[in-house]
Amino acid sequence: MGRIGLFDLERHFAFYGAYHSNPINILIHTVFVWPILFTTLVLLHFTPALYTPSSQIDFFPSGFLVLNFGFLSTLIYSLIYVTFDKRAGSLAALMCFSCWVGASLVADRLGFSLAWKVVLAAQLICWSGQFIGHGVFEKRAPALLDNLVQAFLMAPFFVLLEALQTFLGYEPYPGFHASVKAKIDADRKEWNSKKQKKLS
Repeated sequence: MGRIGLFDLERHFAFYGAYHSNPINILIHTVFVWPILFTTLVLLHFTPALYTPSSQIDFFPSGFLVLNFGFLSTLIYSLIYVTFDKRAGSLAALMCFSCWVGASLVADRLGFSLAWKVVLAAQLICWSGQFIGHGVFEKRAPALLDNLVQAFLMAPFFVLLEALQTFLGYEPYPGFHASVKAKIDADRKEWNSKKQKKLS
């Protein structure tokens, strides 16, 4: 059964889905969304530590893992995803922490002077791809222009959820996808109607 308010997964997923109905645009987002998260975590690796353990209690003896804003962001994203759906959210949380570990290792190896250049190039490619997906194929502005927080926070989870639905037929609970599709169809019908009025 769906939740209401802030944790209404149906409503949030339908909002995202209404901006991503074209198969090519969906594929572009599937390819580029998680690399954006990964490269962002590479940069966040260089933020100051929020907690410095004593020599007697060193959580990460390897040295490259730091309890900083990268870790905090990963924890927040993971907790939100698990709150939305325990099964898919747990997988998303595992992917988030894997990204954090991988990004920390890459950042540690590259050093800041090279890492920010690699991140800049990767982010430019990923964001350009997504804007092309919306402008050329979806022909609708990205969701971030209407809901910046939701687009940045929920996009990785929704890309994963969409992939699980497509390849495994997964849904958080029975009837989820049918309900989401109805909401998406209603949203797109309203959007097309407004678009036609502007053109007329």
